[in-house]
Amino acid sequence: MTTQHNQHALHRPSDFVKVDQQAALFHHPSWLRDAVFYEIYPQSFADANADGIGDIQGIIQHLDYIDSLGVTALWLNPCFTSPFQDAGYDVADYLNVAERYGTNDDLIELFHQAHQRGIKVLLDLVPGHTSIQHPWFIASQQPHIEDRGAYSDRYLWTNTAFESSAGMPTISGTTPRDGSYIVNFFAFQPALNYGFCNPDPAKSWQVDINASAPTATREAMREVMRFWLNAGADGFRVDMADSLVKNDDTEKSQTIESWRRMLAPIKAQFPEAAFVSEWSRPWQSLRAGFDMDFYLDWGWVPNGYNLLTRRTEHQLSHDHDASYFNADSAQSPLAFLADWQPQYQNTKALGYFSFITSNHDSPRMAPRLTDTERRIAFALLLLMPGVPFLYYGDEIGMRMQELVSVEGGYQRTGARTPMQWNAKPNLGFSAAPAEQLYLPIDHENDAPTVAAQEADTASILHCVRHIIAVRHANRCLQADADTQVVFADHNQRTLILLRTDSVSGKQALIAVNPGRHAETCELNGTNTLSYDPATAIVDAIVGSGNIQQQTPQAPLSLHIEAQSALVILL
Repeated sequence: MTTQHNQHALHRPSDFVKVDQQAALFHHPSWLRDAVFYEIYPQSFADANADGIGDIQGIIQHLDYIDSLGVTALWLNPCFTSPFQDAGYDVADYLNVAERYGTNDDLIELFHQAHQRGIKVLLDLVPGHTSIQHPWFIASQQPHIEDRGAYSDRYLWTNTAFESSAGMPTISGTTPRDGSYIVNFFAFQPALNYGFCNPDPAKSWQVDINASAPTATREAMREVMRFWLNAGADGFRVDMADSLVKNDDTEKSQTIESWRRMLAPIKAQFPEAAFVSEWSRPWQSLRAGFDMDFYLDWGWVPNGYNLLTRRTEHQLSHDHDASYFNADSAQSPLAFLADWQPQYQNTKALGYFSFITSNHDSPRMAPRLTDTERRIAFALLLLMPGVPFLYYGDEIGMRMQELVSVEGGYQRTGARTPMQWNAKPNLGFSAAPAEQLYLPIDHENDAPTVAAQEADTASILHCVRHIIAVRHANRCLQADADTQVVFADHNQRTLILLRTDSVSGKQALIAVNPGRHAETCELNGTNTLSYDPATAIVDAIVGSGNIQQQTPQAPLSLHIEAQSALVILL
């Protein structure tokens, strides 16, 4: 689910609060340094029981393929009991796997099988709201307080059905309880009670985060985390992590404090568990105790990630796309850097600001970007600082489709279609009749499949594997290696970054030129480069190029051909 960030103005670099670099209160698991994640939408990945819906056994059956990509961790979208009005982001039971996916034992088997291959597994935690079918809400909505038990204030209820809450959506007239309840997203997703920032004393149902009800909610969510971590999970991706405390201030101070309290005992008990937030404000989320935060596509207030990959309203058209990676966009990298670089510099000591190739809420790059353009994009996205996340099917160029809404997906539905494995019926996703599939497959004759691309050594699948392998092989390309911009110009397409491992001193240049013309770029800050032409290795992910130096005293420059992406190991 995409957080409702549009309720708050996007911070621009000039607005950043200078965070205390000692504010990283929590240990970050060491395995994240070399981690590469693979996001799996369970209902669309692989169907083992031929009912048309993907399941956990289907994932288990394809773990060897996942391992072959070089990824070291999985993130599974919600797999818990749910009425699936919002594709599982409306949880009815946090402690049980949804029947359509299998059983708790299946999920525990997945943990075991993944761990045998050195792969971690993160589950999707939805802490801000539940389904109206959750037992907590069913108890909470009872008309008599004595029937509500411990759950009377587990959700945010006004005093009467005719009382609303300014600035927050409320639902009334649908329950026996004489009150309105606040929702986080859709009407069937009642918000859990984590309290209010500066509660209104005239409204008795508004309490601060120290009150007994928010305290009980935090402990209930800790119990969910403990349950799955004890069962073998390796952490959580946290949905709408910034949505907990209502009427919070601009810097989300009370939500940050709530997360610190919630995570501190969990991290003490499970120090190697990892947490990634759907927040996309790393100066807040990393201070809250998260290890990673996503650099998300905020299309309505174009941020750097949107400018890189999705500057369009026409997700199926190359011609209307103005993003940096489109060869014909004429965009320089400076707008992206103006947004990303201050966030990275101000938070790199606190944790990881992570790039995604796309996700279940974001349109896929294909067919809007060509095969070559996507390879250039992956070369940058998968080699940047932070922990990268690869969305299932992006590695074979699965395409965004135009589909009607299924399970609350609306315009997101076309990015959630079944994984394309081979040339068998339903492209190998399921043995069910086509009309029973969760979502339709890509019916075009040239629909990419894993099998076809395995057989083609020049395929984008092999390219993605190579990029990930290069990252694993070079510590200077991993999560915490420092990153410095050594070339970006308003009048040129090329972006060149220098990545340096502080432990070994090893360095690498990442250079991308998505444009239609070759460019020669003089490198800035060459005194920080340890360049030796006898030992430097140019790895051309796409296209070609080379470092040039007229004399040993002359400045270094890099010549890079049109539509090229290079890694230069110095």
